[in-house]
Amino acid sequence: MTKDHLSRLASKEIQDFIFSHEAEDDRSLVLKHDRILGIPSILIAQQIAGRRKAKQKLPSFYNQRGIVYPPGINLEQSSSERAALLKNSLIRSNNIPLQCIVDLTGGFGIDTYFFSKQFETVVHVEPNIDLSCIAAHNHLSCGRNNIKHLTTTAEAFTKGIQFPVDLFYVDPSRRISGNKKVFLLKDCEPDILAMQKQLLSMASFVLIKTSPLLDIQQAIKELSSVAAIYVVAIDGECKELLFLLKQNFEGDPVIIAINQLKEREETFSFYAVNEKTASIQYANAESFLYEPNAAILKAGAFKGVGIRYGLQKLHPHTHLYTSLKLIDDFPGRIFKVKSPMKSNPKDATKFFSDKRVNIITRNYPLRAEALKKKLKLNDGGYQYLIAATQQTGPALYIADRLK
Repeated sequence: MTKDHLSRLASKEIQDFIFSHEAEDDRSLVLKHDRILGIPSILIAQQIAGRRKAKQKLPSFYNQRGIVYPPGINLEQSSSERAALLKNSLIRSNNIPLQCIVDLTGGFGIDTYFFSKQFETVVHVEPNIDLSCIAAHNHLSCGRNNIKHLTTTAEAFTKGIQFPVDLFYVDPSRRISGNKKVFLLKDCEPDILAMQKQLLSMASFVLIKTSPLLDIQQAIKELSSVAAIYVVAIDGECKELLFLLKQNFEGDPVIIAINQLKEREETFSFYAVNEKTASIQYANAESFLYEPNAAILKAGAFKGVGIRYGLQKLHPHTHLYTSLKLIDDFPGRIFKVKSPMKSNPKDATKFFSDKRVNIITRNYPLRAEALKKKLKLNDGGYQYLIAATQQTGPALYIADRLK
């Protein structure tokens, strides 16, 4: 994308076209037109597709005229607005000084944009010249004048740094040559394992964002001075892991599972060493069943969450919990057990006359699809069928979801 294209895409004429054709299929637009308003139609189609995606992911940008979007893959890799705001909150909660932050993997600049709302100075480092120019344009369009944009690599930047930094933020690229997806720290770019000691010698804090697929305990072994790990889920889906490195920190890091919902936020913190030594009671399903949210499950608080809320666990390898009395503030889904059920189509028809049900399997011999096929049931309806291994073996329970 040339500077002229960038300027034209931000112009009132083309912005009016993009806003008014929001619902149009971007692929059809390219097939119908070679150029639109004097520039390649593929660039305008990219803007329409980008703005459509930003409606949910980046509402502040979606509502702002003059924003220019990068190719879809770069937009896909960027943080959501909710995740970026959560990072700001975590930075404040750790009492990190707010003079200067360096985003070493700036990309489209979403995290950078929100960092600029609380830090005095923000440095956006990005080797891709197109992304760097797009980010600089958008930041200025939004009135963020405290961001410096540098088109260089993280490694080159850190070699020549000549000013104090409070926090380095790094979101290593999880795509390598051939557009192959990776998630291990040693496979990502830049190589944060090679850079971490240097970064901690220049700043008191380093915040690293990784794939939710990364093994937390392995990462703790590979990284230095990890003070805290944040497992971030949004609306029940685990989105990212954040490792906060603190200069000269020694000891066990706290693990904090955060599930951000539209109406509330569920937070659960613990230490891995306590989880290993914890002892929990086991029991067959009683009146209520509880399933921890995705952040807690990824964090590995399999015993701790049950103990914290006074629950019993169905089985060492079944991450479902039970109680006679309702614990309504449990961080996850809650079900009211209505009845046990036999694993045969006749019993299924008896309980589900319309043959519709939502099936959940946890540590059960059959996966949900296979069980649905065996029982001759279809997805849907308001009732749940929970299939799980408990103390006495595999079992099926009909349940209503309360939360």
